[in-house]
Amino acid sequence: MFLTLATDLAGAGAPASDFGFLLHKNPARPQGIEITGGTAQVFYPEASNDRCTAAVLLEIDPIALVRSRRGKAAEGFTLGQYVNDRPYAASSLLAVALGKLFRTAMNGRCDARPELAARSIPLEIHIPALPCSGGAELAEQLFAPLGWTVDARPVPLDPEIPSWGHSRYVDLRLTGVLRLADALNHLYVMLPVLDDAKHYWVGPDEVDKLVRAGEGWLAAHPSKELISRRYLAHRRYLADTALERLAEADGVAEPEVASDEGGPVSLAVERRTTVAAVLKELGARRIADLGCGEGALVGELLKDPMVGELIATDVSARSLISAKRRLHYDDLPDRQRERLRFLQSSVTYADHRLTGLDAAVLMEVVEHIDPPRLPAMAKSIFQSARPGAVIVTTPNREYNPLFPSLPAGQFRHPDHRFEWTRREFHTWATAVAELYGYTVKFRPVGPENPELGPPTQLALFQHREKVSG
Repeated sequence: MFLTLATDLAGAGAPASDFGFLLHKNPARPQGIEITGGTAQVFYPEASNDRCTAAVLLEIDPIALVRSRRGKAAEGFTLGQYVNDRPYAASSLLAVALGKLFRTAMNGRCDARPELAARSIPLEIHIPALPCSGGAELAEQLFAPLGWTVDARPVPLDPEIPSWGHSRYVDLRLTGVLRLADALNHLYVMLPVLDDAKHYWVGPDEVDKLVRAGEGWLAAHPSKELISRRYLAHRRYLADTALERLAEADGVAEPEVASDEGGPVSLAVERRTTVAAVLKELGARRIADLGCGEGALVGELLKDPMVGELIATDVSARSLISAKRRLHYDDLPDRQRERLRFLQSSVTYADHRLTGLDAAVLMEVVEHIDPPRLPAMAKSIFQSARPGAVIVTTPNREYNPLFPSLPAGQFRHPDHRFEWTRREFHTWATAVAELYGYTVKFRPVGPENPELGPPTQLALFQHREKVSG
């Protein structure tokens, strides 16, 4: 298997050979790693100030692949395990090699050239032999929406006998101006999708891999159902789980902010770490995550040993099942499972099981509620449950023009019933606090624009008796 990645870093103000820093592979020193059934090597056919090309060569031993018990015989072909196209054609084996060779680059990290890692650069990718179950048209369908110019040419079965027609392989060339991390994640997902086969067992952990690699682009892809289904080997329950998790993500690419380690993190991560920090600041030990979705915040809060009881609720039973899977609930230590409860519950109806808590969180929940139901939601939480503190986060509509992928006038997610400006959010929160005996303070979440404010706004409600006490 063979693949090349090339750039001239036009307009980046850096020599093209700096591509080696982004890939974390020295152009002057070929490197290799062992993977299941073979060896992957990285070398540079060219590395000058004007142009740099990195090549990945994956050599597969079909016998070693079979001995690893991961080979798959071709149907109706006894020697299919040993005589096949795996040594020559790009497949999930190459995707695994890319993930191991360029793990840091796929995460967008480059301490030596951080500004270059965050920038879109001109890229050319060439895969001479790519199995494409669906033909060249499918390659165009999958890569074009991601910003690539696609040149997929069918490979003939025999160049000397044109009448035999085309094989199932294409010679694929992609050109575009993208972040290197995005390009590598596109390849990592699409190679097995186009081949429509994987060389290893596909289990629930593959959902995590797909959602992680697809962050920022897969949720908005017009063919996300096909991609999820093929990537997860047509296991419907896994594909449904992946689609649920993707549907809960914002429908637009969110900005990145600096983490404590200096690298970029997504706004979704910034939201939940901010909420966790506020809860820690409050000293809350009994907490409910109302509308927990896939359980991202729950997973964050479980890291804090000071949290004694954690209740995760959602109106959707399927979301609760998805959250349990994501958190590997059945495999958690007994102490962790004792701290955590899952309840099917609606935020618009009083639920006696949620009374007496230190804090309740509605993280990106209120905008999914029809406006006429907001008073019922406020009554059920602030009057019936009456926790010591309530944290609410919601999108700031004023910030939306700064999302380049969000068409003007549209909400960030198709299920949003509304999105508030800062003034509208302040007005609603202040009225609720006055009505139910709470104080309220506001905090920004994410990079704050001087005129438009932060992408996410947070309100911290505290019961007046708790504050005075």
